[in-house]
This record gives sequence, structure tokens and C-alpha cells, in this order.
Amino acid sequence: MRLAYFGLPLAALALLADGHELAFAALSRRGLPGTRRLRRALGDDRVLVVPRVDRSFASRVRGCDLVVSWFWTKRLPIEVVRAAPLGGVGVHPSLLPRWRGPDPYFWAIDSGDAVTGVTAHRLEAEYDTGAILGAREVVIDRRWDAWRLARALDAPSLGLLREVVGAFARGTPPAERRQDERAVTLAPEPNDALLEIDWSRDAEAIVRRVRAAAPYPGAWTFIGEEAVVITRAEPAVAPRALRRGEAMVVDSRVVVASAGGGVALLAGRRVDEDDREHSLDAEGFVSVLRGAQRASENGAPDGPDAP
Repeated sequence: MRLAYFGLPLAALALLADGHELAFAALSRRGLPGTRRLRRALGDDRVLVVPRVDRSFASRVRGCDLVVSWFWTKRLPIEVVRAAPLGGVGVHPSLLPRWRGPDPYFWAIDSGDAVTGVTAHRLEAEYDTGAILGAREVVIDRRWDAWRLARALDAPSLGLLREVVGAFARGTPPAERRQDERAVTLAPEPNDALLEIDWSRDAEAIVRRVRAAAPYPGAWTFIGEEAVVITRAEPAVAPRALRRGEAMVVDSRVVVASAGGGVALLAGRRVDEDDREHSLDAEGFVSVLRGAQRASENGAPDGPDAP
């Protein structure tokens, strides 16, 4: 079967190994892992670096049987998709219709979902709205951050894509199931305000947010006057004398009081005045807090985490 491919090189190589013909492979940027191998397999003229696809790209798709998208993050015009007789298919890293949108990893972890997965679906004019062609579930380990969850979904996502494309090639495409619009939840990219830690929340919710945003962009807070990003934390017992958002060193770790308990800061980073990042471990957070306390004693304004 002749495919028009948009996405990462890994799936293009897998589809070639499965015996499919790729008219071209469109990549969103240069330097993606696997690009050299793909160029050797397809030839330079069939590996296209295309930051954005417009309607005129439909002329390239004509003559292909199916459009395939795998981690193509830009919108594909519906005219391009419909230029192929069999339309288009893609895989989304959630169990649609839950978590439609660009950041399902964040929202699955932040919401405390026990299970997520990947969904093969038809490509339509709007993101992630097409009929479901298949799905695979993955249990979320409570220790995973967003990066680890994304990696855990890579293999089932690729496997499902190969399965669905293979079914089309055999002439037995999967049965299509419309998404239940009543069950839709959205997964927009979290903004800076959402990523600022609200210490009035309970410790478990705060730790989930830290995991959901790690390693980048990261959940953040102030220690004294300094903004720090937290990428690993765990629930802890906070001294009763602390108000929510206040911090103290407990057992060589910074513990910040939250609703019903506290949160120990284990790893993260800070950014200096020259925009250089510096990693922080538990000891590093202690140093930042000590510095904030010294600044407060010397007359600098108190920050919310430096009582």
C-alpha cells in the first residue's frame, strides 16, 4: 500500500519494514532521531522537512492510498487528508475521547488517572475528533513523571499504528466507532499560572502536579524571592507551626506546608540572572531556603516560603 507519511522517522522506518511503500515522509524539523536511516532507506528527495503543511500539499498526496500521521504536531488540512482515497489515520496518546489536545500526559497524571493509553483514530478537520479505530491501555505507575509516561506509550502507540495500517493494506480496515462527545475532556498545554504550585491544595494533588509537569516545563514556586522549579517531590509531615506555603528543613529536606500535611522537595532547578539553569537536589533546596532566610534577616522582603 502506498502511504503519505507525516511524523517522526521511527514509525516511517517501521512501516517500511512492514512492506508498505512511502511516497514521501514529511518531518516537522531537521535533526530528528532516525532521519539519517530514513534518508538512506527512502532517498533524500522523498524525506521532506516541512514545518507546516498547507492545502497545496494535496497534490503530493494524490496517488497515495492512505495518509498516516504519527506524532505530527501541526494541523493537517482536511483537503490533504481527503486527497488519499482511504483518508487518514493517526494515533493519539490517550484513551479518546478523554484528553483531546496537545498535552494528555500532563492531564492524565495531574488528574490521578490510574489508566491511560493510546487511540488510533481517523484524521478529521479538528484535532483528535475522528472515529476510533482501536486502542491499547497502559496502567500509570504512580512514580512516573510526564516524560516517563510518554516513553511508556511509545511502544504501544507504534504497535497500534502498524496494526491499523496493516489492516487497511489487507483490505480489512478496523471497524470505526464514533467518539462519545459527552465524555470529552480537553488537554491544553498548561500555562504558567497553572504550573505555580498552590500550597492550599493537599499534598497528593501537589505531588501529582509536580510529576505531571516534569521534567519540563516544571511546576514552580517561590523560596523567598527566588523562583524555583520542582521536578520531584513526595508527601511529608510538616511541622504544625507552619502555615500553608511556609517551609522548614526537616530531616535534611525542605518541607513545605500544604493542606493536611506537607511536601518534601527532592529535585528541581533554578535559573540565575543570566538565564542559566542549575540543578537542585534535596540539599540544594536546603541551601536556597537558608539563603532566603538570611536575606530575610538582613531586611529583604519575606517570600511566601521563607517564614
